[in-house]
Amino acid sequence: MTFLPSPCEPCDPPGCILLALPCEIDFCNASGLLPLIMAAVDSRPDLPPLLVLDLTATVFMDSQGVRLLDEVRSRLDGRARLRVVAAPEGAPSRVLELSGLRRDVPVYDNLTEALAPEARA
Repeated sequence: MTFLPSPCEPCDPPGCILLALPCEIDFCNASGLLPLIMAAVDSRPDLPPLLVLDLTATVFMDSQGVRLLDEVRSRLDGRARLRVVAAPEGAPSRVLELSGLRRDVPVYDNLTEALAPEARA
């Protein structure tokens, strides 16, 4: 069963969109996740929000997950800042490191770090 993300509203701190991504991200669901993520960003035109994608519950992610995150990053085009949360020992963290995407997208070990004011600056 695939669980699709849903925005956490209201989110603390204000101006943040927090999406928990499913336990698996692969060719079966990656293309369906992109419009959901972008719709959450588009629903907040009042300010450039912080978009936090939470991969802590994601146990499997292949190259389609990398493509998804890269596509989100490119489509944001300054409308929102992107942060990713991935457990340091988890598969998504390793995939992001091996793919090189970690150089382009800030990846945090936990939600507390990703939502910290200094991370938002």
